Amino acid sequence: MTAPQSVGSVTGVLEAAYPLDWAEAWDRVGLVLGERTAAVHRVLLAVDPTVAVAREAVDRGAQLLVTHHPLLLRGASFLPADDGKGAVVTHLLRQGTALWCGHTNVDRSTRGTVGAWLSLLDLRAARPLLPGETAEEAAHGSSRFGLGAVGSLPVATTVGELAATIADRVPATARGILHTGHAEREVRTVAVCPGAGDSFLEAATTTGADVYITSDLRHHPALEHLDSAADPAAVPVLIDVPHAASEALWLPLAKELLETAVPGLEVLLSAHTTDPFSGRAP
Repeated sequence: MTAPQSVGSVTGVLEAAYPLDWAEAWDRVGLVLGERTAAVHRVLLAVDPTVAVAREAVDRGAQLLVTHHPLLLRGASFLPADDGKGAVVTHLLRQGTALWCGHTNVDRSTRGTVGAWLSLLDLRAARPLLPGETAEEAAHGSSRFGLGAVGSLPVATTVGELAATIADRVPATARGILHTGHAEREVRTVAVCPGAGDSFLEAATTTGADVYITSDLRHHPALEHLDSAADPAAVPVLIDVPHAASEALWLPLAKELLETAVPGLEVLLSAHTTDPFSGRAP
């Protein structure tokens, strides 16, 4: 039987592949809860550290919960046990389950969310969406790429076909995949930013991409983007992917990383979807 690893050694693998200094200055990544010396033989991976996910981690016997989104991104002055974030902290600490979060450091990695989207779309000649990203090699086959990417599809397709392909390959949600413009419009060059990316609408437009794929597109920025050119074909079509579904593509990559780098470690994927919407009216 393989001896258990420690919280510190397992999170050390994650931080070697996704260095903490790759994160944005405002981000909060790394070990949030737990003792670095505590033993770990089972890990649960999830997108968000919700109360349901924290309970799942404990119920499934995980000594370490790894999530993409931080628990306390904006900080907290009070964490009572009957509050959402307080309940997460209380439940995990009482049961001795540690919590590690990787966010924009993971987003930048070829073994993170941007890498997952490069693979899903099979983008050719891909380059960072935002200029100025510094290339850097990390451990375990991970390299710093950027918060988004631009590249070419192997074969031209249509907006409707591309949206359908994405819908088939990301976790299902009640809302599904939305797009602007005509479904029959041809697309070949793609810009993509996993997670919330409407702040990069202008950057996506300047790349000359035919379509921009991201999440959490707000009404006014999206409308202003579409209205910014007299010819609608002069700006990228928008495809909106639910946030949790977009970033859940990283979880299998993290599972493969940990199982390869830490032999004997059991790595589980959460059975919970953390998309907040559960239904839609026809």
